[in-house]
Amino acid sequence: MATVIKASCQDCGDVELGVSDVRVRVCAEGEQGSYVFRCPACQMSVVKPAERRIVDLLVASGVRLEQWELPAELFEAHVGRPITHDDLIDFHRLLQTDDWYEALVADGTTR
Repeated sequence: MATVIKASCQDCGDVELGVSDVRVRVCAEGEQGSYVFRCPACQMSVVKPAERRIVDLLVASGVRLEQWELPAELFEAHVGRPITHDDLIDFHRLLQTDDWYEALVADGTTR
């Protein structure tokens, strides 16, 4: 007998899924879990948080487990002021010029 997993879509309500329709994702650093599926009715991707017991239950049912890690950039030291919208606009304008790289080097922005 095939395992049926019941879940809910925000737009369509309760749906029934097979084991191969669901993926469980767990963060290696914090053990936060979620499960992901595509709604069979509206085809939208649905992501739901999952406590450890739900993760264990889904994996025991045969759902594929994916482990992910936080991006390394989150652990880097950030020096200087945050960039602003004006900074992005200025950078965009600079990239429109033929000598944008030379301008950055002259400004000391590149290493």
